[in-house]
Amino acid sequence: MTYDLFIGDRMFSSWSLRGWLMLEKFGLPHRIHMIGLYTGKMAQDMAPLAPARLVPVLRLPDGTVVGESLAIAETLAERHPGAGLWPADPALRATARWLCAEMATGFLALRAECPMQLAHCFDGFRPSPETRADLERIETLWGHARAASGTRTGPLFGAYSLADAFYAPVAARIVGYGLPVSDTGRAYCDALLDDPAIHRWRAAAGEVRYDPFPYSQDLPVRPWPGDTVETR
Repeated sequence: MTYDLFIGDRMFSSWSLRGWLMLEKFGLPHRIHMIGLYTGKMAQDMAPLAPARLVPVLRLPDGTVVGESLAIAETLAERHPGAGLWPADPALRATARWLCAEMATGFLALRAECPMQLAHCFDGFRPSPETRADLERIETLWGHARAASGTRTGPLFGAYSLADAFYAPVAARIVGYGLPVSDTGRAYCDALLDDPAIHRWRAAAGEVRYDPFPYSQDLPVRPWPGDTVETR
């Protein structure tokens, strides 16, 4: 039983990263299909998946097409109840769903002002008050999850769950733009990104070259944590 996952450019598509982590981190077999976000072919590439409009899109082994990340998450959790996509404890599972839903619908300032890019880190980026408010809310949610689960470090609910997959691109934004978070928040971001799956994703992302490079900032850059040189 193999799933077909349709994704956009790995370097920039935060939602594609979430969709892939849902499969990769829980050992669910899948094939990757690329949608051209920056080639002018997105509508053409997406046409066979209608009425889906955005990536990621999951096609089930029976041909059913599932769009929207929350729907993909719930579909996979339902089909693989023993894979541990959600926490086993009902209260923690409800909390994890809450965190994922708020991520899917919220933090619009952060998402608009700090598009995900995995090439390098910016020095001197100054977030707006609205983005700072988003960061404070994110840390509030992370703190609530840790209080509920009794964890201080590592995954929010003890074992890696869909909540961690949903917040991995948030961690990439925080690290990539040097955004202000607590030491605990930064440690969680570093742990999410220092993951073999994320390393594989970034390695594949680095195989594509962009000219011009999307989402550039008029700021100095330094290598991504763990890199020795900037990735383009």
